[in-house]
Amino acid sequence: MSVQHQDVLIIGAGISGIGAACHLKRECPNKSIAILERRHAIGGTWDLFRYPGIRSDSDMYTFGFNFKPWTEARVLADGESIRGYVRKTAEEYGVDQKIRFGRKVVTANWSSSDKRWHVAAVNDETGETEEYTANFLLGCSGYYNYDEGFRPEFPGEADFQGQIVHPQFWPENLDYAGKKVVIIGSGATAITLVPNMTDKAAHVSMLQRSPTYILSVPSVDPVSKLLQKTLPAKLAYQLNRGRNIAIQRTLYKASRSRPDSVRRFILSMVKRQLVGTNIEMRHFTPDYAPWDQRLCVVPNGDLFKVLRNGKASIHTEQIERFTANGILLKSGETLEADIIVTATGLNVQLLGGVKTTVDNAPIVVKEKLTYKGLMIDGVPNAAIVFGYTNASWTLKADLAAEYVCRLLKHMDRNGYSTVEPRANNHPLSEDTVLGGLSSGYIRRAADQLPRQGSAAPWLVDQNYLRDIPQLRFSAIEDDVLAFDGKVRGKSSVERFTAPLRAALGR
Repeated sequence: MSVQHQDVLIIGAGISGIGAACHLKRECPNKSIAILERRHAIGGTWDLFRYPGIRSDSDMYTFGFNFKPWTEARVLADGESIRGYVRKTAEEYGVDQKIRFGRKVVTANWSSSDKRWHVAAVNDETGETEEYTANFLLGCSGYYNYDEGFRPEFPGEADFQGQIVHPQFWPENLDYAGKKVVIIGSGATAITLVPNMTDKAAHVSMLQRSPTYILSVPSVDPVSKLLQKTLPAKLAYQLNRGRNIAIQRTLYKASRSRPDSVRRFILSMVKRQLVGTNIEMRHFTPDYAPWDQRLCVVPNGDLFKVLRNGKASIHTEQIERFTANGILLKSGETLEADIIVTATGLNVQLLGGVKTTVDNAPIVVKEKLTYKGLMIDGVPNAAIVFGYTNASWTLKADLAAEYVCRLLKHMDRNGYSTVEPRANNHPLSEDTVLGGLSSGYIRRAADQLPRQGSAAPWLVDQNYLRDIPQLRFSAIEDDVLAFDGKVRGKSSVERFTAPLRAALGR
């Protein structure tokens, strides 16, 4: 069996993997790269999810790559447009030619003897296992299980005579025209589905166990549109991006420092949407503070429009059981349904479920810290891209890819072949790398994710403005990273020249 070798092997051809590959082509053009993607198309999340109305819940000026302007006027883009944007970016930089589709990576082992990663991937067309080696492994497979969404079992499901659908596996030709639909859930998926199914469904009921904070945003931002009309595309994009980063950060900081004020602001905006209706505010009033969980956004208040016109309804109740023709609530009310959609969330999975080892010894992830939010304590020549939980995923993905490029160039300049973060008994906290939120999917994944430390570089504080100097400009060598087995510390020359080198792209 032939073994294919690459300087950098990327797992995943979604927005993180394509972005990382493009950064490598821009900054490290002499590095050989390959992308292993188990699906048969570019896009990752945006290729998997095909439910009605699938769209971003982050604005595209911050969700887009920092090197590739988003030129459309829409703030929140649909899944097809995002797939097209990622695909065109891959084609522009030629990284689409580096993708091996239909490859499911099953194992990845670091070998200290030859200082390489040995990766096994199954070709789903032939069923054969292919072997790859790489000097550096870059995990860009996201953070959830593509094969299995979170799906609690409900009493009486077998009695229901209609169809039960999970959004992660939406049937291609699902016919819901003229039918009664109940959507279980209160997150981004549910609030996207409700207004987008009312065009055909007889009625759509949104059934939630507890409310979520919901903000209405304009589908087209007039300021962004004006900048796009009057300025060059790249400049307009950077200005829109900077402006939205500032807005996001301000709202998040205010939510942490003045939660009661932000809560009143959000709820006052909801009240305006419900004027003239008998819809109760309890359906939109969570029992947690803003940004304890992700805020949900709706373009042009589309969710509130279908609630106001009666095409949809919202119910905050507990489920007693499924019945033959719907759902019986603990209150005694029955929601009739022909179709029940379980928008109940996702299951977190690190590195796509790949069995990862160092010299054939398993890596116990829950006992590991993350270095600068992307490298794992004791794991050589590897990084995993985690996006932000309180801002657009791609903001962090871009910075992580930039840092990897800087790291690889630094190793080449100094003749280093290995790099490994060493925590040296730094204490582990209970918080994970996806910390800062109390969302169910994060709580359920506590034993599957690396931990945070109490101070930098082991602390992940979900702050883009702090990450910029740390990942883009700080000295590569410190008292944590071991190069070729030795922690070399910060040299005065490195500290002095690092910002200059970073600015020059070296």
